[in-house]
Amino acid sequence: MPTIPQATSNPAVELEETGCLLCGSRNATTFVEAADPIARSGQGRYTVVRCHACGLCFTNPRPTPESIAAVYPSEYGPHQDRDARSSHSQRRGRWSRWMAAIRGRRQIAWHGGGRLLDFGCGAGSFLRRMHEEGWQVTGLDASSAVVERIRNQMGLCAFAGSLPHPELLPQSFDVITMWQALEHVHRPLDVLRAARQLLAPCGRLVIAVPNLESRAFRRFGPDWFGLDLPRHLIHFTPSTLRRMVEQAGFRVENIRTMSHASWLQGSAKRAVESGRAGILVRLLQFRPFCRLAAWSHLVSGSADAIVVTARF
Repeated sequence: MPTIPQATSNPAVELEETGCLLCGSRNATTFVEAADPIARSGQGRYTVVRCHACGLCFTNPRPTPESIAAVYPSEYGPHQDRDARSSHSQRRGRWSRWMAAIRGRRQIAWHGGGRLLDFGCGAGSFLRRMHEEGWQVTGLDASSAVVERIRNQMGLCAFAGSLPHPELLPQSFDVITMWQALEHVHRPLDVLRAARQLLAPCGRLVIAVPNLESRAFRRFGPDWFGLDLPRHLIHFTPSTLRRMVEQAGFRVENIRTMSHASWLQGSAKRAVESGRAGILVRLLQFRPFCRLAAWSHLVSGSADAIVVTARF
């Protein structure tokens, strides 16, 4: 087995080595290294390795389950309530929520009435939107603070933790969504298999994760917004995501890419800060240019996120 480089990181974060999260092999080599883009101290560097047996890329070494909370700052973006931001941010937040709902409707019914679990629900904007559409919604997130806000401020059902979860009963959901969540978990196959148990017959699973085969990653490398080390523990391509979903017992119905202009803009800003930006990358710091680039990536099928729809 090749030697896997050790990461240097915040001393509050305990690291562990792991085998491949898809096939179990320990034959892996370095794929990319990058710093934590939001680290407040230490600016530790982390390593993504690629499994020689199946091709899955994953962070290794990675924060342990007991210490990973230390790499999520209190102001972590997906955990923030968009309604509490400035008027400009609120307008952008409303646009983002509307676009998220449109993307979700491409995968699930336009009208509600069914039972929906949003795994990794964050601050709850998707939950709220789908509740307004008539869905019976339940949220699940690792952050107990955001779960409390969803319960107290939105009046919606939410639980803290991961899958499997003792409060969630078998065959109790018609749809389970995982929007940019599966890449954060230590045992993704266990999560997917637990999700399968929660779905009613003919239930549907919708997963969105960053796309390691995207044009954005090829352009930005360690500055790519979708890398987000060390919070992202798994780094999927369309083929490895399909294989993992199928290995968990699902049948993939559809797989496509989805574009985020804000990710391109964030990647460009990080590239400028790191001194790795040419003139074209500098232009992507501005919204009109990054929207145009995001559209071109989407049309070419190499956008920065993968969306899979599956049944069992």
